Amino acid sequence: MKYGSVAAGDKTTANAAMEILKDGGNAFDAAVCAVFTSMTSEYSLTGACGGGVMLAYPKDSVPIIFDFFVHTPENNTLKNLDFFRIAVDFGPASQFFHIGKGSVAVPGNTIGLLHIHSRLGSLPLSRILEPAIRTAKYGAIINNAHEYLFKILDPILSHTNTGEILFKPNGKTLKAGEKFNNPDFGNFLEQLIVEGHNFLYNGDFAEKIDDFMGNEGLLTKWDLSNYKVIERTPLKTNFNGKTIITNPTPSPGGTLIAFALKIISQKFPRKEIDNRLLAIVMRSAQIARNEIISTKNKTNSLAEMLRPSFIKRYSDIFDSERSLKPNNKKLSSGSTTHVSIIDSQGNAVSATTTNGEGCGHILPGTGIMMNNMLGEEDLNPEGFHNWEKTKRMETMMSPTIVIGELGPELVLGSGGSNRIRSAITQVILNKLTKNMNLEEAIQAPRIHLEENIIHCESGIDTEILTFPWSKIQHWNEKNLFFGGVNAVTPTNAVGDTRRSGYGLVD
Repeated sequence: MKYGSVAAGDKTTANAAMEILKDGGNAFDAAVCAVFTSMTSEYSLTGACGGGVMLAYPKDSVPIIFDFFVHTPENNTLKNLDFFRIAVDFGPASQFFHIGKGSVAVPGNTIGLLHIHSRLGSLPLSRILEPAIRTAKYGAIINNAHEYLFKILDPILSHTNTGEILFKPNGKTLKAGEKFNNPDFGNFLEQLIVEGHNFLYNGDFAEKIDDFMGNEGLLTKWDLSNYKVIERTPLKTNFNGKTIITNPTPSPGGTLIAFALKIISQKFPRKEIDNRLLAIVMRSAQIARNEIISTKNKTNSLAEMLRPSFIKRYSDIFDSERSLKPNNKKLSSGSTTHVSIIDSQGNAVSATTTNGEGCGHILPGTGIMMNNMLGEEDLNPEGFHNWEKTKRMETMMSPTIVIGELGPELVLGSGGSNRIRSAITQVILNKLTKNMNLEEAIQAPRIHLEENIIHCESGIDTEILTFPWSKIQHWNEKNLFFGGVNAVTPTNAVGDTRRSGYGLVD
């Protein structure tokens, strides 16, 4: 490997990252470039006013979680909010999302990426953003996954006249193979190079957002000026002789992955488990999480799931017929994307970002659609606009790195809302216990347990998944519902075909 390994949600995104590596940039430069580029090439999944999490592993240094996920605004007084429900047609069923200016949380993507560049980057920001600016101005080829997303999310993307013009340049929804460009966003990035994040969080742009929101939204220039990127110590666990680091609390995803791997290590040390046992592991994780949340009602208490006594207790009752209390959550599509990178020096990055489904409004003159995180049901379990004090919102994002004796051996992450944890866990198991190569580990059919329903992709033997507490939901083919794991090793890179991912090694 002369330059590095890159896996992303789109070919244009991956090529942009590789361009930076070839120009002497490190993995962190390449990741920042890739995410800004994906704001055009993967518009329906991420954006400058969304949020994310990056796990950085600098060679011969301490790994860092950069938390730049969205935050709740200071004021949750229900003014004359622009906040409403909209239906999205997924074919077999419709799903409702809440959008409008009242759905916009305090964004973190832009300030988070610039913070990471200032901490770990090596090339000038102007060079790093060149591919992103070029992509915005001259376009990215739409892949199959994004043709599908543009189609089903059309009621949101085309909610305004500005959206109609941007996403239907010829009066029709863009198709795979056609180009999507966003020149206003390219101009925004050029201004970002000159003025830095203060442009967005403290300067004229913050004023523009404040004016745009008015009384119809909760986000203000005060919220923007007080947003902070949080640096956390990654959650660490051991599995099959490897060290696995991932996203810690307050976000639950990494904790649930670590819990599952600890249960497997205790019950089936260094053994391959089948999908029946995996479903029971998933069920144990759900019950454990429900138990802690119901007794403590604190997100931070989820860390208690990883105490040895807690793991032992759940290992001892592993296959008992305990009841699982439904949480009545509705499944979401998981409008999220991921990039994984290892460079030739041994630096590694795992970064997951999102814009939700988007709020339906594009900031004038920028091409940027704001997020709709305040309207995501799974991120607002206590109800909409119901927080007592401002807080970093929870996320299932779980950027993950598997470390061996010589450093990072596997860098991975996924989009997919609640399926993020199950997708990552299954790829790790496929790679470390079933000895699959990276392509096989990612493309193998998956299962996912949600409440008492076991969702199964085509190719899964469902006969062994019959339990008195469960129902089977068959999926006729691989589907983006089951996540989009983009992963790299020092010698390989694979993008998940479920979301038209793309891998590149050079």
